[in-house]
Amino acid sequence: MFEKYYICIIMTLRNINIELHPWALYIPDNAKILILGTFPPKPNKWSMEFYYPNFINDFWRIMGLIFFNDKNHFIDNTLKRFNINKIKYFLTEKSIAIGDSALEVKRLKDNASDKHLEIVKPLPLIETLKQIPDCSAIISTGEKAAQVIAQLTNTSIPNIGDYSKTSINGKEIKIFRMPSTSRAYPLAIEKKAQFYKEMFSSIGIL
Repeated sequence: MFEKYYICIIMTLRNINIELHPWALYIPDNAKILILGTFPPKPNKWSMEFYYPNFINDFWRIMGLIFFNDKNHFIDNTLKRFNINKIKYFLTEKSIAIGDSALEVKRLKDNASDKHLEIVKPLPLIETLKQIPDCSAIISTGEKAAQVIAQLTNTSIPNIGDYSKTSINGKEIKIFRMPSTSRAYPLAIEKKAQFYKEMFSSIGIL
């Protein structure tokens, strides 16, 4: 059922498809931070039509741990999927915008690994931030996203858990680098959650 949202343009160069991002950014009216990953996995890995849709990715479990002390807070166990309505309510309540750093990519291998993604068209970040006038922080959820954001903002890539600062559209912005929420990243979910918890606390979301 998800395939209709999965738009591909067949390219002759290397016979690799260019994949277009299936969703618009989610930007609540009161958004104060912007969380950016890299790009969604293929539709056969989706448990919902929204960011971090792969049921074995721990992003929403980490959010559950931090804000509700329950890693299963956003999970509908009867359907083995995330509860998109609960997620959107949470993002709006906490003033969190969410999206990805790439709009178009090529998968150099037939998997969801960031290291095998070629970014064809990145998110127009500077223009995007004009839609989020109160944004004071950008958070990357992994190395690839951090690299793209650093290139777009002409900043250095922070260490994990740290941030760099820059001025965008006349406003000072902190750019945080967080650990990947993929289970392929070798760190326990509780330790990942601690990084995110400290970040959210430092910017007044928690």
